Amino acid sequence: MSDSHFDVVVIGGGPGGYASALYGASAGLNVAIIEYNKLGGTCLNVGCIPAKELLETAAVNRMVKHAADFGIEAEATGVNWDVTLKRKQGIIDQLVGGLGSLLKMRKVTVFDGTGTLGEDHRTVSISGGQSGDVAITGDAVIIAAGSQARTIPGFPVDDRRIVTSTELLSIPELPESAVVIGGGAIGCEFASMMSDLGTKVTIIEAAPNILLSTDVDCRKVVERSFKKRGIDIYTGVMVTGQQTNGDEVTVSFGDDQKVTANTVVVSIGRRPASETLGLDNTQVQLDERGHVVVDPIGRTTVEGVWAVGDVVNSAQLAHVAFIEGMNAIKDILGEAVMPIDYDSVPWCVYCYPEVAFAGLTEEQAKERGMEVVVSKHRYNSNGRAMIVGETDGLVKVVAKKNADGTGGQIVGVHMAGPWVTEQLGQGYLAVNWEATVEEAAAFIQPHPTLSETFGETVLALTGRSLH
Repeated sequence: MSDSHFDVVVIGGGPGGYASALYGASAGLNVAIIEYNKLGGTCLNVGCIPAKELLETAAVNRMVKHAADFGIEAEATGVNWDVTLKRKQGIIDQLVGGLGSLLKMRKVTVFDGTGTLGEDHRTVSISGGQSGDVAITGDAVIIAAGSQARTIPGFPVDDRRIVTSTELLSIPELPESAVVIGGGAIGCEFASMMSDLGTKVTIIEAAPNILLSTDVDCRKVVERSFKKRGIDIYTGVMVTGQQTNGDEVTVSFGDDQKVTANTVVVSIGRRPASETLGLDNTQVQLDERGHVVVDPIGRTTVEGVWAVGDVVNSAQLAHVAFIEGMNAIKDILGEAVMPIDYDSVPWCVYCYPEVAFAGLTEEQAKERGMEVVVSKHRYNSNGRAMIVGETDGLVKVVAKKNADGTGGQIVGVHMAGPWVTEQLGQGYLAVNWEATVEEAAAFIQPHPTLSETFGETVLALTGRSLH
């Protein structure tokens, strides 16, 4: 490829990057995107998509084990892990191929290699890939370099005994036992998946609780389920080291405590992949943890350069990166941009039981000086939940308190239980449209559905209830 000039140059082909490119191209901009590995980034290749595929495999296995409850004579004889991995990779390949075709259709120029920003903040040098050594320029540059899994000193990562999320998603065989270091969303998803597929799992979390950012009532639903399924949970303790002996790893933690397993999964979050961008030679500022510093619109400290996705200190969610990328393009076009309210973005955790929420928890609302009322309804009285055989969980709605004690504006919706990641939509809209309890309660919920539980929960905050 010869040197070229573009309206927008995007560094990184993950959700933030390809959303910027696709949205910009659909607005008529001439866009180039640079990716050193595979289009789709972490989410599509070693994150959201493969993780949820393996969780779905776990769900199918769980369903077969309980088929007799529905009168179905079936038997789960084990997991053919090779077939599972092949199916997972097939989904990834189809989505990556589709993304590549879409970029081509939108006439986005794709460069294969590592992009480095030049001192003039308009030139991006590309190297180390099939596109060769190329220098391109752009009227605007969007940095969307993504993130990498964090590791722990003294825990050398291989492909089998000590792994991060990247290696676990393609591990050659399921371990008989595993230690998951980190009880956040990713750690709990991995623990749930492996446990449902027959692995003995232990979670070690430094924070006082697993899923620390979630509502306490939702968290308790997951904790009870995990313990019932034999997952050991240690919270408020740090790992102090490991000793590898053949096919086993002994992890030391807390006050001289030890646990031995076949595989250790390091799941302590992700760090921004900013070290390859060459920003030391530019005026683009990084914070102390390596995130690109941006304003609420995604503008960096240099005019004409934006940053989106995991490389900035935001939510580290693919769907948030989509909006950040679209906002950057709108700003480049000179259009009005509504900054993202990160307190109100939708969060989904795909462990079993699932967790989904948007807005403030009860504790967060009170810390901000709000006087609130809360309503909780459990799925064990929901007809649809009984039909599908998953009655564990609840819906919790947090609303500002009216003078008469009823609920006013909805400030938080929190769910744990069956398919709540698919039910969050109306709760998310209620929070972000600043809907009142009375307004949301007026909408009709179809029957029988799981979403009726949200309707019942909101209705109760009006001072009257149905069931």
